Amino acid sequence: MTRERTDVIVVGAGPTGLLLAIELTLGGADAVVIERLSEPDQTIKAGAIGALAGEALERRGLSEAMGAVERSMADSMSRLMKGADGASELPFKKFGGHFSGIFLIDQTRQREPDRRLRGVNQQALEKMLGERAHALGIEIRRGCELIDFEDTGDCVIVRAKAASGDAELHSAYLVGCDGGRSTVRKRAGFDFPGTDPTLTGHQAIVDLDHPDRLLPVGWRRTPVGMMAYGPIPGRVFLAEFDGPPADRSAPVTREEIETTLRRISGVDISVTAVKTATRFTDNARQAASYRKGRVLLAGDAAHVHSPFGGQGLNLGLLDAVNLGWKLAAVVCDRMPESLLDSYTEERHPIAARVLANTRAQVALMRPDVMTDALRDIVADLMSLDEGTRYFGEMISGLRIRYDLGSDHPLVGRLAGNVALGDGDTKTTLFDQMEDGRAVLIDATGGAASAIAARWEMFVRCVPRRGGPSLLIRPDACIAWAAEDTDTTGLEAALTRWFGPAMH
Repeated sequence: MTRERTDVIVVGAGPTGLLLAIELTLGGADAVVIERLSEPDQTIKAGAIGALAGEALERRGLSEAMGAVERSMADSMSRLMKGADGASELPFKKFGGHFSGIFLIDQTRQREPDRRLRGVNQQALEKMLGERAHALGIEIRRGCELIDFEDTGDCVIVRAKAASGDAELHSAYLVGCDGGRSTVRKRAGFDFPGTDPTLTGHQAIVDLDHPDRLLPVGWRRTPVGMMAYGPIPGRVFLAEFDGPPADRSAPVTREEIETTLRRISGVDISVTAVKTATRFTDNARQAASYRKGRVLLAGDAAHVHSPFGGQGLNLGLLDAVNLGWKLAAVVCDRMPESLLDSYTEERHPIAARVLANTRAQVALMRPDVMTDALRDIVADLMSLDEGTRYFGEMISGLRIRYDLGSDHPLVGRLAGNVALGDGDTKTTLFDQMEDGRAVLIDATGGAASAIAARWEMFVRCVPRRGGPSLLIRPDACIAWAAEDTDTTGLEAALTRWFGPAMH
């Protein structure tokens, strides 16, 4: 048995695990990712990522890669959705998402319409994150399965099994990013309370006989359940509200998809081939805490819920960017272990609200006349300007505000991209954050930068004319804000998040 040592072991090479490893590496920590599967999972999953998750990737230099995927996806959508011109206008710029299959979230009417979801599916996302991790020299061990681990109090001893032989890895911390059935969560004994499943759902890419003639594109609620066809060719989404599947882990067959599609749609249509398919439920649970000693959870390992609104992947990616820089600072002895308490404090309430809104979406989908009446009222509310903004901000998470103990309305919010500098020094906030450092946007004429200079290894100072001065953490959370030339509280914020001054 080989014995090795690293700073952090990340279990799971899905999007959350890969992004966490990237964030740890940018923060100066060594990370090893172990993944049970020998190849990336090609099962159909999330078809897009939300605004905040997209911005997290932009901050790490992946804007061009996302744009290329979006253009390809738009071309595919335009072939199915007659009249759509994917070449000239990305449909994602106008689409703000849906709530319970009610498509009245209008992106053009949002308070910040440029902060939008990105048409990047999970397979493309994993590919670009894998390439970025490889470029950073991060070791990803595929075909390596976690067998057991022990938190000794001083380190975590992990035993893993691979084709090349068993290995024992010692690390300062272990993070479970290994999905809703997380081995890490179960073996560590995290409490995982929540609600049991009430529905059976399927998502698949299939070949159909005469789909254009028999199935309209879009979402439909029928007397039997809920379904969607599109927005890419062959994609079907099905949900029936008569209880969970007898065996969720059983292979999904062509006959199962065809029978369910016929039952919900009421159309005598044939599934001639299944390219990829998955089965889901509305099981909704959340770990009571995201940390036990030296073991932490992120993504679906920490919280599970129905896929309605496409919020799960975004939650996981934002868990990763919130935790990564903090854990790196602790591992590298720049910050005390107590900094990790802020991870659960900040992220747990956000996931709790998502679990609540996905439960509400399930309730609004049920096929009965009382739900019909409730959906009509919700649709009326969503048609109003404030209504479409309320639901848009709920699904996107744009109104997230962590409680950092400040009365300033910007502190605790996640910053969007803004233009900085002028003349030959023109830049943007996200351009300045690619290496994972925090940024001080200084509108004081240099007074704020003079204070932050003592943290220059961790904070980049960028001047701008007008607007508030902002201290922005590596995860884009605004940690301090002030108007005019005021620098009150800046030194305390720098010390709180980045430790004592270097000089």
